[in-house]
Amino acid sequence: MFVSSMNRLLQGAEPVFLFSKCLALFTIWLGAAGTVAAQSAALQTIELYAGMHRLTAELAVEPDQRAQGLMGRQSLAEQRGMLFVFDRPGVQCFWMRNTLVPLSIAFLRDDGSIVNIEDMEPLKSDNHCSQEPVRLALEVNQGWFAARNVAPDMVIRGLPTLR
Repeated sequence: MFVSSMNRLLQGAEPVFLFSKCLALFTIWLGAAGTVAAQSAALQTIELYAGMHRLTAELAVEPDQRAQGLMGRQSLAEQRGMLFVFDRPGVQCFWMRNTLVPLSIAFLRDDGSIVNIEDMEPLKSDNHCSQEPVRLALEVNQGWFAARNVAPDMVIRGLPTLR
């Protein structure tokens, strides 16, 4: 997209005009990349435990935080994840349309017990839903739960108190 925009601008333009347009497009691109980084830096984190395994999870509590999720990220550190906290129980569904990292998601009851775990592929629009109404969902790198033998009905500890 950036390259095709540049090619259109370059055709028959004056050098000074080219420089200013290139600088403007680069600034817009840089700003968009910075927005993703700023959003991830602004989220509060929490320490969670699956058995003896520790995980640092960013909290996505507000609607805009939940909508953004892990979209646009190039990678996710091994012991990191994102905990989605919803206002009320419901069948929660997630898709990966703009997400670049393969993820696994665990849907959690209020007591932290896992309802179901789904593997999700990057850039797909398939829905991955909880098998019952929940208020919590935990995304981690794909395979993180399986590699640690974390399965449905196990409890994730350290969750925030729900109102």
